[in-house]
Amino acid sequence: MSILVVSGTGTEIGKTVVTSAIAAAAVAAGRSVAVLKPAQTGVGPDEPGDAAEAVRLAGPAVTAVELARYPEPLAPDTAARRAGLPTLSPSDIAEAARRLSLHHDLVLVEGAGGLLVRFDEAGHTLADAAALLGAPVLVVAPAGLGTLNSTALTAEVLRARDLTALGVVVGSWPSSPDLASRCNLADLPKSAGAPLLGAIPHGAGTLPPAAFRTQSPTWLAPPLTGTWSEQSFLHTWSPPA
Repeated sequence: MSILVVSGTGTEIGKTVVTSAIAAAAVAAGRSVAVLKPAQTGVGPDEPGDAAEAVRLAGPAVTAVELARYPEPLAPDTAARRAGLPTLSPSDIAEAARRLSLHHDLVLVEGAGGLLVRFDEAGHTLADAAALLGAPVLVVAPAGLGTLNSTALTAEVLRARDLTALGVVVGSWPSSPDLASRCNLADLPKSAGAPLLGAIPHGAGTLPPAAFRTQSPTWLAPPLTGTWSEQSFLHTWSPPA
């Protein structure tokens, strides 16, 4: 796996922190990593975006690339149109990812919002870029009530487009999870049709970068270069039957 697409079931659910954790774990394992953020929205010209945040958390060894930036916090197509700026096509994204893969062991392509957020006037999405790349998709999902439906919808789109779901990661696991969150641990793989590959502790992105890098492998399963165990996590957090 040289290119991995990181998508989510929605926005503000921890995609950037998950992407950063994967990058940190891969770097710790001796791999060279690039993070590609095709479209950054809602950030000013001199403000750090999601790709820069991945470098801050995962370390300067990570290469960060941003293809387009739009000032308003909207879907990329809408933000580009309102700003009078060019949109991105799936081929733009795929070409950039392939170029990065020539010089990096792992390229992480972080989407904007969910899988079907529009990138251009034709309605192309991150799913179209993943199809061009033939790359697996990692689904980032929230822990609590409602996540099973949004995860199942995302998985259904992946299947309909013959895309591979590598697995699902909980983007922010609370320190005191409610009953729904605890039950969802066993149900998320069923909704995703793919294994649970990790859970990022709530607030992980606020850790000092050195601590973030040290702890990242413990939040991710072996397919993501980590040491996290689904069985142990379920044993700790699943409610009694």
